[in-house]
Amino acid sequence: MIVLGVCSAVLVCACSPPSKEPSKTAVFERVPRDKLPKFEDDLDSESLQKAIVNSLAYFERVPGNQKFTLGNIEISAEVLKTSLLHFLKLLEGNRLDGDSVAQSFDVYSTNSKETSEQSLVTGYYEPVVEGQLERDGNFCYPLYGLPPDLFIIELAAFDPARFPGERLVGRAQGNQVVPYYTRAEIDGEKKIEQYGCQLAWLKDPVNVFFLHVQGSGIIKLPDGRLLRMGYAGSNGRPYKSIGKVLIDRGVMSSEEVSLQTIRSYLRNNVETRDEVMWHNESYVFFRWVKDGPMGSLNVPLTAGRSIATDPRSHPRGALAYLETVQPRVDEAGQVISWGPLRRWALNQDTGGAIKGPGRVDLFCGTGDQAEAIAGRMKHPGKLYFFVKKGESLN
Repeated sequence: MIVLGVCSAVLVCACSPPSKEPSKTAVFERVPRDKLPKFEDDLDSESLQKAIVNSLAYFERVPGNQKFTLGNIEISAEVLKTSLLHFLKLLEGNRLDGDSVAQSFDVYSTNSKETSEQSLVTGYYEPVVEGQLERDGNFCYPLYGLPPDLFIIELAAFDPARFPGERLVGRAQGNQVVPYYTRAEIDGEKKIEQYGCQLAWLKDPVNVFFLHVQGSGIIKLPDGRLLRMGYAGSNGRPYKSIGKVLIDRGVMSSEEVSLQTIRSYLRNNVETRDEVMWHNESYVFFRWVKDGPMGSLNVPLTAGRSIATDPRSHPRGALAYLETVQPRVDEAGQVISWGPLRRWALNQDTGGAIKGPGRVDLFCGTGDQAEAIAGRMKHPGKLYFFVKKGESLN
């Protein structure tokens, strides 16, 4: 699953020229012991253990010498795995106090002077929406699987030094490779309808759009069955926040923008709905999955514990600690109050709009309550990463 924060910045285009090398500025620095937080945790230990085990399952599939980046620091998969195993021992021994953590780990965080505009925490969730496997007069908006004319070019296969990890998503037009169809071309001009790769049908195009934004979801069929969809790929087009579009047009202020207010606007303005949604060219394709929701590491996400970050700046699968604020909501999804969020987290996902050091998207869970929380999270925060003391980094 690749997540796309609803109010976040624009994604680097996968079908444009490859993105530039990330800055080598030392945006992550080791935090002195006297500046460390208390490492309080506001969730249960069972969910933390589950998330750690999922990251360890990922590292079992990764070569130990594979390198990951923490800003300008390189860390091997073996070091990240060793750090997780040691942390798990502390957790199982009920020794996650501040002193034990400080004695066991080197702690890294962003340099706030260089990343202040990036230090933003948002939330995402797994929607549950009504749908059908067959089209009818009400359920007529498709969710597509990967179309057969879409292909991916791994540029690293041509020049790994110049294009590390870069890819193009496109289609063939004669003997040329061209960008894949935009959202307007797919939904408005029905460019891929003839391929028959529709997986399900929804009755609300706004639900389709937000399922794309979240990257996965559960389809509730008329007979009550629940089928889970996971991310299969995208059209490689740039993601653009329609929240920003609405701000630029003076429809709402930046303070008013949330998932809830954007959804309400789209449903109450049918005459401009499609044009606004089509402004975001990015389009997601799905697949049926048994377990999930799955993150970009192909391990299940854990509600409240899994985070999405930019893999160019943050090591995949790694242990982290997150500080920000979160809403408390009632059964109707209305905010009762705001309070601190302080917890251990695992870096298990990525997001098209989650770019830069310190930028974090927190997986809040499945369904309406998770949506009520995730859709309102948009606050500054602090993110820490951990490496077991004595381990060689570079």
